[in-house]
Amino acid sequence: MTDQPVTVLGIDIGGTKMAAAIVAADGEILTKDRIATPPGDADQVFAALGELIARVKGDTEPAAVGIGSAGPLDQEHGLVSPVNIAGWRNFPLVDRVRALVGDVPVTLGVDGHCFALGEFWTGAGRDVGSLLGIVVSTGVGAGIVVDGRPLLGQSGNAAHLGHVVVDLDGEACACGSYGCVETYASGPRMVARAKRRGWRSTEDVDAAVLSADAAAGDEIALSVFDDGAQALAAGIVATAVTVDLTTVVIGGGVAKAGPVLFDPVQRWVKRLAQLPFVADLTVQPAQLDNAGLIGAARLGWDLLPAATPSESALR
Repeated sequence: MTDQPVTVLGIDIGGTKMAAAIVAADGEILTKDRIATPPGDADQVFAALGELIARVKGDTEPAAVGIGSAGPLDQEHGLVSPVNIAGWRNFPLVDRVRALVGDVPVTLGVDGHCFALGEFWTGAGRDVGSLLGIVVSTGVGAGIVVDGRPLLGQSGNAAHLGHVVVDLDGEACACGSYGCVETYASGPRMVARAKRRGWRSTEDVDAAVLSADAAAGDEIALSVFDDGAQALAAGIVATAVTVDLTTVVIGGGVAKAGPVLFDPVQRWVKRLAQLPFVADLTVQPAQLDNAGLIGAARLGWDLLPAATPSESALR
């Protein structure tokens, strides 16, 4: 091990995919891989993750492991109960991963927190002090970095923006509440809403097709994206006026829709952000393809005071 550079294993777990990477001290990804999140019970899902970790790790002996997982989670006990992974309820993810990688420090964070931290460290937020990062994909996750540190909250679940209620009479959400941001802005929910309005109602299509049709001018697709953008903007402004920040970075599969999503989001943010201290609220696309992985690895690096990222990386 002494001949190897010090590295960290980053793991990013969501309802659609699971990814892992070996990450250097400056945030560079040295090797990575990803798989679709499989169906099945707790052990079947973890077995797939274990194979992914083994493939990425190879002969490398990472000094620490940082895990970003869809939430909610119990950070103190290393347990996860992702809304979009039915097989994991109070699943002891930290202990199970530690058993695979050996006796090294392992830490756990919400995937949205890791996305925000990754963009803050080496992406769109590297020149700001605080930001709100949002992932719009199978669900809607988020994380907040304030003065260079992730805002975790007492349980580690702060900034669950996807489950901010924006419509008291809205649809039921997977979390058990109603009218959450996620019920309007997540990819599957937007597709379902468009189908109910008559868009490609008999076809097996996804949010990428919906965004392509919106870009081509389909009125139903555009209307559904506007609904999602309004919900996102409401969550963004509510968060901004609570935490007092002005930089928002959005990534995830749905964000690849580009102007179809960002134009209405910016329009709605401008309409809703009326207090002077959020008047300059800016929304921009993520710069990194692997922000969640990089942010998860950063959590791991923060466990290693003797081998922390360079001062240049930390600003």
